[in-house]
Amino acid sequence: MSLPLRVVITGATGFTGSAALRELARSRRSGGAGAGPLVIRALGRREPDTSLVDEWVHADLARPETLAGACSGADVLLHLASFVGPDPDMCEKVNSVGTAALMEDAVRHGVERVVHLSTAAVYGPGPHRGIAVGEVVPAPVSAVSRSRLAGEAPALAAGADVLRTGLVVGAGDRWVVPAVAKLFDTVPGLWDGGRARVSMVAVEDLARLVVGLAGTGRPSRGRVFHASHPAPLRCGELLRGLARLELLPSLAEVGELSWQECLRRLRCADCVVSERQFALVARDNWFDSEDVWRVAGCSPGHGPLRGIEEAAPWYRSLMSPRTVTP
Repeated sequence: MSLPLRVVITGATGFTGSAALRELARSRRSGGAGAGPLVIRALGRREPDTSLVDEWVHADLARPETLAGACSGADVLLHLASFVGPDPDMCEKVNSVGTAALMEDAVRHGVERVVHLSTAAVYGPGPHRGIAVGEVVPAPVSAVSRSRLAGEAPALAAGADVLRTGLVVGAGDRWVVPAVAKLFDTVPGLWDGGRARVSMVAVEDLARLVVGLAGTGRPSRGRVFHASHPAPLRCGELLRGLARLELLPSLAEVGELSWQECLRRLRCADCVVSERQFALVARDNWFDSEDVWRVAGCSPGHGPLRGIEEAAPWYRSLMSPRTVTP
């Protein structure tokens, strides 16, 4: 009988982490993610769905002392938790110091496979056009992205596969699609002609990727990967897809807007979405993401628009036609 694969996961009650936990549970039922049965230990401040885990350990990345022994007996660490709020001190505590403490514990207990979730926002303002890892020096501009870049260093030192994701969509997304709807309400039109290409990934596809990396049967190698769908999505395709799903008004009566006109209208309006955030979806921001899917041995799926379509009821329950929570 095969020995169990013992997986430790952080962020199991968050957006990406909860999707990864569901995928781990699905793999356990189907006999995937490695040769033997899965034993799942979740770390966090809140208790996850207890039907999906074997053990829950109350731990707080902002309090490194609570992480001691967290990785004891583990074969795999999936570090999918992060702090994405505006408090720079909490960003540092969780994303940098807390990550370092967790990685130290993983090394101490001999964990050979580590997957660490980061973000392509570490590159700073674009445009970025099909860049490969190492082609552009990271230049983060926010406390969140600076602290997440800092957190990559101890993860890489622990041998982690570091995943820099683009925009993540699907059930649980409270920023990307709601922000696009708010922006369209403020600046109706095809932004910069809708020509921009953007790296995106459906959260369920990202979860399959994470679990695929966990079950490759090889030690992680301390590499950085871009982790979005390999085919970037045109901004115009995104807007038209959201309109078809009635998550945006019809595009029939709007025309193309230059980027300068987009910015002028945004600046004249009282919009909570910043120009920098606007540029993430309306200007070129795409990254070469082919390699990681080959390494994980899994298909990238049908793409982010399919993920949005499947999550449309969830988005509709979150948003009303003219009032969107960013």
